[in-house]
Amino acid sequence: MNLRQYEYALAVAEEGSMTAAAERLRVTQPSLSQQIGALEKHLGVKLFTRTPTGVTVTVAGRAFLAEAQIATTASRRAVTAARAANGELAGEVIIAVHMGLGARQLPQALGQLRFRHPQLQVTLHEEPDPADMERLARQGVLDMVLVHRVPAGCAFDVHALGEESYVAVLPEGHPLLADGAALRLEDLASEGWIRFRRASLLDDYLARLLADAGLSPHTVARASQISTAVRLVAQGLGVTVAPASAIPEGFEELARPLLPALTEPVLVGVRRHASPAETAVLDHFNQQNWSGMDLLTRSASASVSASA
Repeated sequence: MNLRQYEYALAVAEEGSMTAAAERLRVTQPSLSQQIGALEKHLGVKLFTRTPTGVTVTVAGRAFLAEAQIATTASRRAVTAARAANGELAGEVIIAVHMGLGARQLPQALGQLRFRHPQLQVTLHEEPDPADMERLARQGVLDMVLVHRVPAGCAFDVHALGEESYVAVLPEGHPLLADGAALRLEDLASEGWIRFRRASLLDDYLARLLADAGLSPHTVARASQISTAVRLVAQGLGVTVAPASAIPEGFEELARPLLPALTEPVLVGVRRHASPAETAVLDHFNQQNWSGMDLLTRSASASVSASA
């Protein structure tokens, strides 16, 4: 039994298919099946149940894979630490990110990081279920989290990056867009709303805002991505509220600030005793402007100038 077999088993579980896992790992399917079979024989349990459409993880498999994830993470960190001590930043940093948070700043920061440290890989978990995020953080799988609120009971050092502003998004030509003024939630009470996936942190936030304002507008559609919600708004399906930095380029003129202003803190949690790799990522995060409203205003101004 070895770490490679752990990695193989984790890949099969994530892909739900021996064929897909083999393609991802760049090994042949017979070789992968042989390694999984040898691992199951050594453990004395079945990790997967074979089905006509792929594989499913057994109860014993779920228990094993939870610990296998911790073991492979520890191994990765050991390699990263050894290479960093030799002056080379390499390996992998795993980051969980709340939906829409830093949609413009995050790619820019990671692009700069890649240019400076080309051997360092970053894996993003975008909008994991809150319970999954807490579980992954407690198990030590995550190196960093980019969030509005750090999961409870997680051992992270927390750094404040700034404030994220929320904006209202309305269809082109809507009367409330005419004068560019800030809008109140009450102004949108009679509109159909584009909401987000149930139980997502963003939809929970919107539900609290509406409840606090005593509003219960009609939901006309739900989207799992902010960019999709904004495009639905642009097509006239309804209105929405979203983080300013998550508004896709080209749709800035459909956004208006809210009154009173709605903001949430942008926080990055870094695991205790961070390695040079996590420190490098944090440095690049600190170089970004996390005020989404500023980014939105600049993009809209640039769009107007280009069309003039």
